[in-house]
Amino acid sequence: MSTMNRQWRLKKRPVGDIGKDDLELVESPIPDLKDGEILVRNIYLSVDPTNRIWMSDIDQYMEPVGIGDVMRGGTCGIVEASKNSGFAPGDFVIGGMQWETYSILPGAGKLPADTGLPLTAFMSVLGATGMTAYFGLLDVGKPKEGETVVVSAAAGAVGSIVGQIAKIKGCRVVGIAGGPEKCQHVVDKFGFDACVDYKKGNVLEDLRAACPNGIDVDFENVGGDIMDDVFTLLNLNARVSLCGMISTYNAADDWTGPKMFRNILMKRAIVQGFIITDFLGRFPEAQAEMGQWVMEGKLKWDVDVVNGIENALDALDRIFTGKNVGKQLVRLSDDPTA
Repeated sequence: MSTMNRQWRLKKRPVGDIGKDDLELVESPIPDLKDGEILVRNIYLSVDPTNRIWMSDIDQYMEPVGIGDVMRGGTCGIVEASKNSGFAPGDFVIGGMQWETYSILPGAGKLPADTGLPLTAFMSVLGATGMTAYFGLLDVGKPKEGETVVVSAAAGAVGSIVGQIAKIKGCRVVGIAGGPEKCQHVVDKFGFDACVDYKKGNVLEDLRAACPNGIDVDFENVGGDIMDDVFTLLNLNARVSLCGMISTYNAADDWTGPKMFRNILMKRAIVQGFIITDFLGRFPEAQAEMGQWVMEGKLKWDVDVVNGIENALDALDRIFTGKNVGKQLVRLSDDPTA
């Protein structure tokens, strides 16, 4: 076992796109365990659009990462040493929340043994990503059988799962993604009824053709012009589940609001933002149902894995440049389940 930890620390707050000198990778000795603590060798690091929000000093749902602090981000790994009677070496856990190769924790979420599923499933479809899709669609969007659900960033970690849940619930599902390959993938692998390629530049007209009966539920991940196009086609009493607005996160100045917000009034639509921690206490019920769907082959997922903590910023850039497909992860060490 290594005696050194590697961590990404925030040097300064990015202005616009994240720069290579906004964070730094540092090494430091791993301290000795205290009573009640566990040492976790992290295997995967989750990188997500919200990492960019956490770097900014703006109103948000958590305190911004402080200058000089270790960057925040979810990890899963294996217990290497324990002074906590609830954990033993070899246990797989989720619970570290920093960009680092080792974590010392007072405890963590222990993963079930012998599921036959890879660790990546618990960082995607059965982890916070899947929970975001489940509660954001079913509790916030409230889709009804036969309705049309539109999902932006449909090839992404959350969007691809949202569309599949909507299909399970009997909806017509239309995705929005970048490029013909991604759009075909969304239809072929995830079973969407149609997918609009925003890179063609005809989003509104292509959406209109794909949604002849209008849009009842918008699962919004992107914001900006794409959200305006969706708002244009909202039906009476539509619901907008506002999960993210990734198109605005790297703005050098303040975020801009939607131009078509008037349709919220005209269509008497409901817009509700949500953060997945709002539903933390209900994760077990969702994981039970989602796990059943996974076992039945009704839910599929993609992971996009970059190797090495030194490449964490490159992995984050893949999300903002649309290069990733599915859940973006960084492999920090060997995965015994792979």
